[in-house]
Amino acid sequence: MAVVIINDTPVDIGTERLNLIQAAAKIGVFIPSYCWHPALSVVASCRMCLVEVGEKKPDGAIAMQPRVVPACQTPAKDGTVCITNSEKARTAEARTLEGLLLNHPLDCPVCDKAGECLLQDFSYQFGKSSSRMIDPKNTPPNKPDIGEHISLFTDRCIMCSRCVRFTREIAGSSELHVVNRGHHSEIDVFPGDPVNNPLAGNVVDLCPVGALANKEFLYKQRVWFLKNASSVCAGCSTGCSITIDHNKDVVHRIRPRENPQAQGHFICDEGRFDYPYVNSKDRFQQPMSAVATGGSPVAVQAGRLHHDTWENVIPTVRRELTNAAKQGGSEVAAVLSPMLTVEEAFLLAKFIKGLSADAKLYLGWVPTVGKDEQFPQDRKGNPMGPVKFTIRAEKCPNRRGVEEVLRHFQVELLGFDRLLANAGKLEALYLTAGYPPRLGAWLTDEQTKTLAKIPLLIVQDLAPSPISEAAKFVIPAATFAEKDGCYVNHANLAQQLHWAVRPGSMGRSDGQVFLYLLERRGLIQASALRQEIAREIPFFAALAGDLGEFGVKLG
Repeated sequence: MAVVIINDTPVDIGTERLNLIQAAAKIGVFIPSYCWHPALSVVASCRMCLVEVGEKKPDGAIAMQPRVVPACQTPAKDGTVCITNSEKARTAEARTLEGLLLNHPLDCPVCDKAGECLLQDFSYQFGKSSSRMIDPKNTPPNKPDIGEHISLFTDRCIMCSRCVRFTREIAGSSELHVVNRGHHSEIDVFPGDPVNNPLAGNVVDLCPVGALANKEFLYKQRVWFLKNASSVCAGCSTGCSITIDHNKDVVHRIRPRENPQAQGHFICDEGRFDYPYVNSKDRFQQPMSAVATGGSPVAVQAGRLHHDTWENVIPTVRRELTNAAKQGGSEVAAVLSPMLTVEEAFLLAKFIKGLSADAKLYLGWVPTVGKDEQFPQDRKGNPMGPVKFTIRAEKCPNRRGVEEVLRHFQVELLGFDRLLANAGKLEALYLTAGYPPRLGAWLTDEQTKTLAKIPLLIVQDLAPSPISEAAKFVIPAATFAEKDGCYVNHANLAQQLHWAVRPGSMGRSDGQVFLYLLERRGLIQASALRQEIAREIPFFAALAGDLGEFGVKLG
């Protein structure tokens, strides 16, 4: 086994191929860097990670190199000796920072990166408290429109080239490049070719300073006011691990959370920027019904729905579904949307099957857009080289999880097309949706007319639509940012999502509604439900344990 000595401490790196930054991290020793990133090629351009390096000879003697070297570019091998805390290494770090700060503007009070800026952090930890710069700073013009979602504050750039390498090595589109030389070098795009590739937003996360900014987040919030919740992107079946940054029940941005079992280090722009509907004022805030106050039915017509209370709607829905099941169990059905969590799908299926064993469960509409996109890809969209990221055509997060719940409760998996074919035989239907608005209308006019004929139609959705106008009861749905539970992605990876914001001023999560329908007391506890699911459904047996940071494989 290979052993590296970091600050007099032996580190067993086994057969791993690591650089000195990674080897030091194994024992908690932090080596600062700007240009290095584990998913990108090594260029050693920032010189922030300079350390002393030597070699331990077979006789035990140590021969040190006379100069400091970049740790990112130095492979860790058996016998390598690395010193990160010597006077020579500390002086090199301080001089590097002084050089980077010569032309950097004092924008911290107005910069969006303030509070999470590596230049701030490293200056405090490794730099000097004063500057010797007396000449005018170099102030190249900013480029506020290098992309649909991205602005470039050129004078803040420290030329780490992470963004350039990302567009070449991960996206493949190569829009960003370095222009000019030496003191006048700066990042720019090719004329008329903005950074609008499907992964473009990642350059903002990669930028260690405030040079590249997210236009949607720019000047909206200070990062120290934001709270963070670990979650899972609901944009497609990849199931990217994400962090939701929020404050006062408003989602302000979404960032990738590294997960080697899911998407790696990055997320696509589709998932990153598709959160405004979570904050939308057009969503259902409370239940609605076509039942007059006091419980007497009124005509179900467009515009006749009125706001109702949770205390009235939930018992009424339960009572009417129970009565419908007594008349004929096979005439009662529910649609389980692939936007539901595993726990929510399980509760709804349990409720409907508890009304009658003959009641039917259907898989909701599975949205599919185009085909899988693999990156890096060339300018014509053709994949090139090993696949490093995939945007999947299936635009829902939990089809696999919902399918396994359905198979457990009725063996036969019934798709949404079967529901439309059998709709004329139904007396009651509980229809869950929750699809993001970017997918457009998920029912055609003809399909809406078909489902609208069902006498007892209950719709659980995010916002008004033709099908909700035809419903007898409308129940507000929750988004991925407003619920606890887990999703199962295309590869059977179950990941946990945590609620970040509350679902509306009077809202309940989908799971809480189903818990009320089952007449179970208390607040929903996703972890306890997973224990129950793991006992009942063999496919989900692994959910009995801790899902951990990266999730667990099922099946």
